[in-house]
Amino acid sequence: MTLARPSKFAHVVYRTRRFNEMLEWYKTVFGAEIHHQNPAMAFLSYDDEHHRFAMIDLNTVDPEGSETDKQGLVGVDHVAYTYESMDGLLDIYKHLKEHGITPYWCVHHGITASMYYQDPDGNQMEFQVDCFESSDSAVAFMNGGGFEANPVGVEYDPDAWLAGREAGTPLSELMATAAEGPVSPIRGALESVNG
Repeated sequence: MTLARPSKFAHVVYRTRRFNEMLEWYKTVFGAEIHHQNPAMAFLSYDDEHHRFAMIDLNTVDPEGSETDKQGLVGVDHVAYTYESMDGLLDIYKHLKEHGITPYWCVHHGITASMYYQDPDGNQMEFQVDCFESSDSAVAFMNGGGFEANPVGVEYDPDAWLAGREAGTPLSELMATAAEGPVSPIRGALESVNG
């Protein structure tokens, strides 16, 4: 089997207590535009990607905290890599699982179907596949009511998707049903903050 590799770097997510400052800085430095914003997070891009940066406002998700510079909480949340297809994402999941590496979170965000992993140092990364044919369609979804109602997404079972694929179920059907579940809690580094 040829190992599936990401087709591109997708985005980086930052945790901050300087939410508005960060938004202004990235808008000024990169000429980025905000494609979606709510009190807890914002998604920005400077090119044709639906989002190259996302900001999580710790003042909203962790209002009791006060540290503006505490390493491990403020800073990079994760980096993301896009796979060309859902088949590629499931293939890498299967390959990594055979080597004892499993995701800590599998979530259908609406704009992407994603699997989150941690390296041995605890650095978080997202492996994703886009759910829309174009970035313009994804941005339109981000600006619509569906994304506003659930910007985090719905958890899914990658083993069930793998079994469904092997049974001949179209991946588009599996992805469509996953988007209909309850809102997922945020997993990973922020889980201990919110938990």
